Amino acid sequence: MILLRADIERRERETLAPYAAKSADSRGRDFPESEDPFRTCFQRDRDRIIHSKSFRRLKGKTQVFVAHYGDHYRSRLAHSMEVAQLSRDMARALGLNEDLAETIALAHDLGHTPFGHAGQDALHECMAKHGLSFEHNEQSRRVVTLLEQKKPDYPGLNLSFEVLDGMMKHRESGEMSPLSGTFKPSLEAQLVDLSDKIAYLNHDIDDGIRARILSSESLDSLALWRQAKETVRADLSHSHFISAMISSLITLMAKDLMSNTDRLIRERKITTLDQVYKTQDSLVAFSDGVAGEVRLVKRFLYDRFYTSPGVMQYNNRGQEVIRFLFDELLKKPSLIPENFSVRGEEALIQVKDHIASMTDEYAMDLYDKLHWKAFSRSEI
Repeated sequence: MILLRADIERRERETLAPYAAKSADSRGRDFPESEDPFRTCFQRDRDRIIHSKSFRRLKGKTQVFVAHYGDHYRSRLAHSMEVAQLSRDMARALGLNEDLAETIALAHDLGHTPFGHAGQDALHECMAKHGLSFEHNEQSRRVVTLLEQKKPDYPGLNLSFEVLDGMMKHRESGEMSPLSGTFKPSLEAQLVDLSDKIAYLNHDIDDGIRARILSSESLDSLALWRQAKETVRADLSHSHFISAMISSLITLMAKDLMSNTDRLIRERKITTLDQVYKTQDSLVAFSDGVAGEVRLVKRFLYDRFYTSPGVMQYNNRGQEVIRFLFDELLKKPSLIPENFSVRGEEALIQVKDHIASMTDEYAMDLYDKLHWKAFSRSEI
């Protein structure tokens, strides 16, 4: 039996929670298109993201460590896939739309710079000197609405409204979205925001231990780590123990998140998607106790890992590369590839778009070429 799109949409109505986003009820796309006979609009959006050049480049972008440190450290692509997996599993358990959650998760870092958050900070500093800013979530939306080109008929990937709104996931309480006029995006989008946090905290612990910057003994200072340890066999080898610990930590966070989210939905008497949009506070949230412990994990990683000498050395190098490239490309916008320079926008925006799109290796190679030329000129 072959399932058609209409069959999948009917199944969503029958099985998903009443407040879940239904693909048949999507607000549509900026540029109308005929429907696919087999895929829902969210499934189609997911496929467009996976087949985009920006998605493929994520394999060469830093999460914390770059590839030459070892084969097993997370890239930005690996991170996005882990967020998608977590989002999909928890969406299924909560009766939400798995396809929408997965799509938003896969797209959420498309606009991230090379060199991780250090790269983002450096590009923001460069833009701030010109009275502008850089934020990777905003850049991700720019990638899918303008920079990627699927068809000559319209800019961008022409994604569904719910995906675009969900990509603006960092929204303060009481702050309305300029896109939708709502206080909060769908529960699927809110779920991706917390799945992102669960994913990066846990895989950064894993990568930090692998790099021998963190140790199991140092992590014993964290209540969540000690709680997870109670479920893991003490006689395991080191590698198996760490793997089991990361799995246990993720399970602890995910269970609390789903349980507390279900409680909030019931307490607020949420029965429609429209009510979700009108609720000013997040409905997807950790319990107060676990939220506090998660903050302590984040602080621990900042103090012991993100600001450690080994990580900072690479961060500083990456920021130096981005600042140099920004200045050089602004002086010579002719160096910007055609796909970033044909839209008639000012050179400053084209430089920002080009740098944000780079992989770590591309940025380093361009830096070496331009830096050598600049050095040669200074010697003449």
